[in-house]
Amino acid sequence: MFQISNKIKIENSTHDVWDLISSPGHLNQFHPFCKENNVLESKNDVILKDQLIYLNGLTYYRTFKEWEPMVGYSIKIGSKNAKQSDVKWQIIENGEFTFVKITIKPYTSSKIPKLLYPFFHYAVVRPKLKSYLNAVLKGLEYYLTYNKPVPRNQFGNHSWFV
Repeated sequence: MFQISNKIKIENSTHDVWDLISSPGHLNQFHPFCKENNVLESKNDVILKDQLIYLNGLTYYRTFKEWEPMVGYSIKIGSKNAKQSDVKWQIIENGEFTFVKITIKPYTSSKIPKLLYPFFHYAVVRPKLKSYLNAVLKGLEYYLTYNKPVPRNQFGNHSWFV
């Protein structure tokens, strides 16, 4: 119900995109708010768990639930021993272009009363996550275009990670 998606058209092959987003520590290359991305557990070239440390020191852990080569993956992300959000990365091939789509189903905060949560979601959470996804996808495109790591806060800073 409260999911947010964003996608970008990239002029690279599905293979190029998959090679990047499935590589160990991939967020170090293109995530504009990432200070560090470390693999914590992997098996047979498949990432099972990793750690994302944002520029402000906030640390999230990602557990990979589904892993489909050249198609994408699904993860759970959140702080240690806290509620987690569901995230899905998809690669969609469309002729000469490749689309990358990220969908987030954020956890609902118990700090916001249930009756007020829909208003809070549409007024605060949704615009912030749309902006976040836009920056991450632009970072992905930047890396694939220039073959160099995206500068931090390249597309503006984000109030959740400064």
